[in-house]
Amino acid sequence: MKTLLLSLLLVISQSVFAFSDRPTADYVLVKKAERKLFLIKNNQIFKEYNISLGKQPVGHKFKRGDYRTPEGVYEIDFRNRQSKFHLSLHINYPNQQDIERARMLGVDPGGDIFIHGLPNGKNKPLLYKGVDWTRGCIAVNNPQIREIAQFVPDGTPIQISP
Repeated sequence: MKTLLLSLLLVISQSVFAFSDRPTADYVLVKKAERKLFLIKNNQIFKEYNISLGKQPVGHKFKRGDYRTPEGVYEIDFRNRQSKFHLSLHINYPNQQDIERARMLGVDPGGDIFIHGLPNGKNKPLLYKGVDWTRGCIAVNNPQIREIAQFVPDGTPIQISP
């Protein structure tokens, strides 16, 4: 019994150590033209993912319904637990600059921009691979979004570059 208890304590302590040893991203970098998302820690890339963007990927998002992915500096501010997609990390678009630009143009800047996985209930991931299919979000496959969610806590900055 003592051996079982000691073994159990050893496994638990190793699990806690492994969990606490996992890196947390200092920030997320997205390069739209390369269709890449990078997780950065201490100015070093520690994870890299291929991504899909909005159906109109070139240029900055400036109004609701333009199917563009925004460009600029934002923050991952919450997880959407009721998402239609497999896990969703909210990007706090629009920022103040986006709001001012939209106001000057007389348009609604839009919102609801996320990093997310594939649509719930869709079991054909190859249909989405290498295709820009979102309404402006950044999409990865389901195993990738699970991994990203582990490394990216709420409050993490994200820079989205052209």
